[in-house]
Amino acid sequence: MKLLLERDVKAPTFTLGRLHVNGIRTFYSVEDRVREIKGVPVEEWKVAGETAIPAGTYRVIVSWSNRFRKHLPLLLDVDGFKGIRIHAGNTEKDTEGCILVGTNRTKEGVANSRYAMSLLQTAIEEASKRGEVVTIQIS
Repeated sequence: MKLLLERDVKAPTFTLGRLHVNGIRTFYSVEDRVREIKGVPVEEWKVAGETAIPAGTYRVIVSWSNRFRKHLPLLLDVDGFKGIRIHAGNTEKDTEGCILVGTNRTKEGVANSRYAMSLLQTAIEEASKRGEVVTIQIS
């Protein structure tokens, strides 16, 4: 399964995007502000809890989250970041670097996030059960 997150609105405190599942635009996203400076080490531009992860392609698995007390999608091997998940939430205030998804976009985030998260997680889990490698490309 291939997820593609296209960041298309970069505001001073948040970033909005469109999340495609196997080539079909399915969800909207909200993240913290993009601060990445190409070619500069993460530790020089990252603001802890207030920064979107670097653009790139990451493997996604579903694993237990101690923080949320349930299974959630986890992005692996994100340079300079740990514990980056895809989870429910509506604005950048609900994330510390993670990706939040919704079925609709608002001026500062997403709506219907729990419903979107349920659909996305089910799709990821089913793909994994079929033996598919799940990746997310962020651009």
